[in-house]
Amino acid sequence: MHNRKTMKLAMMWFAPGSHGAGWRMPGAARSTVTNFDTYVEVARKCEEAKLDALFFADGNAIQPTPLIEKRDKAAEKFYRAAIIEAMSVIPALAAVTSKLGLIATGTTTYNEPYTIARRFATIDLISKGRAGWNLVTSQHENEAQNFGFEKHMEHDERYVRAEEFFDVVTGLWNSWDTDALLQDKENARYFDVEKVHVLNHKGKYFNVKGPLNVPRSPQGRPIIVQAGSSGPGRNLAARIADLVFSANSTIEESKAFTDDLKARAVACGRSADAIKLMPGFMPIIGRTEAEAKEHYLQLQSLITDEQALIAISRFAGGVDLSQYPLDGPLPELPTVNGAQTRQQIMIETARRENLSIRQIGRRFAESLGHNLVWGTPAQVADIMEEWFSQGACDGFCILPPYFPRGVDDFTGLVVPELQRRGLFRTEYEGRTLRENLGLPDPVETKRVMVEA
Repeated sequence: MHNRKTMKLAMMWFAPGSHGAGWRMPGAARSTVTNFDTYVEVARKCEEAKLDALFFADGNAIQPTPLIEKRDKAAEKFYRAAIIEAMSVIPALAAVTSKLGLIATGTTTYNEPYTIARRFATIDLISKGRAGWNLVTSQHENEAQNFGFEKHMEHDERYVRAEEFFDVVTGLWNSWDTDALLQDKENARYFDVEKVHVLNHKGKYFNVKGPLNVPRSPQGRPIIVQAGSSGPGRNLAARIADLVFSANSTIEESKAFTDDLKARAVACGRSADAIKLMPGFMPIIGRTEAEAKEHYLQLQSLITDEQALIAISRFAGGVDLSQYPLDGPLPELPTVNGAQTRQQIMIETARRENLSIRQIGRRFAESLGHNLVWGTPAQVADIMEEWFSQGACDGFCILPPYFPRGVDDFTGLVVPELQRRGLFRTEYEGRTLRENLGLPDPVETKRVMVEA
């Protein structure tokens, strides 16, 4: 099958599951954070299903830290309080897989470019060209305080810093030409000095000499993943991203977002095919429609009001929503310094559907604004086919509601249906993540800022 005619699929790892109440379901694994065997099992299932990648979300703080500090019992409902560091997980998984791409999150706000460049270049070599870097600028004030800062850097400045950060990282990755490492024993030449380059970067945020001491990987450099959907986020993604992860709840939203990002990429001197749009997609699956509906309703019944409030509190701009009637409307909210697009989705969804605080909280607790569907494997495949065939996306980042069933249902029931329809591969096309995603070799792109 040709890459351009088949959708791309990545499995998202939000331990202990992507649905806020999934971890409470009968049969949900208790070991998704602390038992590495679970990670290995999921990775192998994804590879057996020929998925493009296993994608690890990550962060550097517990969201309801202020509640923990006050010993508020509501904090106990936050299901993502415990996660392990993604960049340490994926090289271990590279040893037990051979084709599956492995994507980890790394922040540009609380890291140094040389460190990120070295770690991901090493992972890309270990995995033989299967690594991806999910470039984020971080969302939470709590993260700033874990790195010695009183306040989180302002939203737009974070993206300016991220641009320079990316340029330094890619400059370091370009330190070594493909054939620079000689290991010529006869002539005592370990490397070709003409093919290793000193960066000498001097910028607003970073001064980095280089070169990197890790040679080039089989795919040139790791895949770049980006999830920003604000104006600055879209500009950054258009210039640098190979894969964009987004939250689009309707086909119309996703089509508009995809068209906009690809147009911005073209304005940056790139091909529209050089950037893959893969929105989050949470399928709740049953072998019959009745079973799928029952599965969905059971999940929804386990969401508590405290969970609903915590799910939207980080988009409230410091407003304490617990002081408002749960069955009343969202109050006016100041713009947050973190996830501005997700806040906008929350506000617009609540207004469009006339949702109360409780209702929009439950909506975000279930899927954080991503597209949640329930149905049989064929019904789920119908929705995916419609989005893909209408140009609303190039594929999907699958959000399993909980482990292991979410992974098992999708890989065992939906993937075969997509394969029967000719919408997804039956064998990997290449050896590297870049090859399997159908991406061109990495090239430098013009910096063109498109008006938001």
